Formats: sequence, structure tokens, C-alpha cells
Amino acid sequence: MEVHDKIKRIIDEMKLNNNSFAKLIGVTSTTIDSITIGRLQADGERKRTKPGFDLLQSIISHCHVNPDYFFGDSEDIFSNKSSNAVSLHIPKIITVNEDGDENINYVGVKARAGYLDGYADPEYMESLPSFSMPMLKNGTYRCFEIKGNSMSTTIHDGDYLFGKYVDNFDDILDGRIYVIVSKNDGVVVKRVLNRIRESGKLILKSDNRDGNYPMYSIYAEDILEVWYASMYASRQMPDPINIYEKLHALESKYFELEEALKKKLN
Repeated sequence: MEVHDKIKRIIDEMKLNNNSFAKLIGVTSTTIDSITIGRLQADGERKRTKPGFDLLQSIISHCHVNPDYFFGDSEDIFSNKSSNAVSLHIPKIITVNEDGDENINYVGVKARAGYLDGYADPEYMESLPSFSMPMLKNGTYRCFEIKGNSMSTTIHDGDYLFGKYVDNFDDILDGRIYVIVSKNDGVVVKRVLNRIRESGKLILKSDNRDGNYPMYSIYAEDILEVWYASMYASRQMPDPINIYEKLHALESKYFELEEALKKKLN
């Protein structure tokens, strides 16, 4: 088996496409395409690029590939005999526009019901509305419509949250808001405490403090995707004057009247 066939087999075993595989090992999708598919020549033939040592080393390191597999000394592709630990923590499917740039797929409330089954399905992902935003370019982003009031007063029902894909549990920061996609709970938006290294789980908290949304934990093996809340758009327009500003104004007037009264009495 040629080395390009072996790389293609690794991609297939991990149930990825060339784009997501390239992102995982830190190269462009064009590089992987040129190796697995080849560059079209003037005579109609395709010429495949031979991968260099650095690229093979990156595949071995990031995908836990058995080095002996590349050199023909073993039929075992993965050094740990399993690719699941890697493939759970990268986007299964992404879509691109006509310029080859990644789209931001929009997951509305109705689409969220099918997201758990469809997040790894190319047809489902391509059926979602998609767009681009100039300020969200460095990374893979997805837009989720918020459902429910568990995160109010921060994020409200009907708001739109733009999540940046997180491909490593170590990058999850305590106290920040994330979209967590899991096997049991589907799509949830929560403030997170990262306890993966200590106990193998994330602790999820709601910003709503009315007592209806208790804190709970979720184990790493049940997590399918993690998206960091980078930006949100809200339908909730703020009141012209905040209630606290009104109170401050009343307090200052009361203080000034009290001071004036003291001067008159003196």
C-alpha cells in the first residue's frame, strides 16, 4: 500500500474529511488533497505529492498513529488500537463557501433537535443555513440559537451565540460560557468549570439563579463537541435608562437635598 493510500485509510478510519483532518494535524486542506487525490495535470492525469517527514510526524503525534504502520512493519494503524479518543474532539463536518473559506453554519431551535444525529452527517450540515462574518475568521465557528432561560440574565431565549470550536479539553477555561454537545443532553449552553484532569468531567452551571437550574457534571467520554462562546447577538434591547441609574440619580438628589437642609439649619 502506497503512503497516500495509508493516509487516506487513516482519514477514513477516523471518520473525517480532508478538511477536518488537515485542521487536526496543522496543515492546509490543499496539502492533504494533493497527497490523497493528487494535482490535476495538463494531460488529465493526477500527480500525488509525497508527504515529507514533518507531515508524517505530525500525523503520528496528533492522531496516535503507529509509526510501524507507515513503514510496513505493522498492520495496526493506531498505537492505542483506537481512534475514538481523537475523533471525538474535532469537528466531524465543516462546510466552505465558493472561495474555500469556512462557513458559519446556523443551528436554529428547530435544527437543534436533529443536531445530535446530524452533526457528523454531510447532508445534514449542508442543509443548514450558512454565512460568513469578517470578524470571525481565525477558527471554526458555529451559530446556535438559544433556547430557554437557564442562562439569563446573561443570554436570553432567542439570542444567537457564536461558538468557536475547541479541540482540546485543556483549552476550556473556568467560568467561561460554552456550547456543550453531548450524547445524553444534546446541545446545552452553560458556564463551565473544567475538572477533566482531576476527575474526567466538566461541571456545568447556569447563570439563572431562580433555583430551577441546578449545577451538574458531565464526563469527557460523553462529550461530542465543545464550542467557546466568542460573541452573541441579542433581540433584547436594553431599556433607555437602567433601573440602577435611576436609583443613583435619586440617591444623589436625596444627598444634595440633605446637604442643603443642613446648611439652612446651620
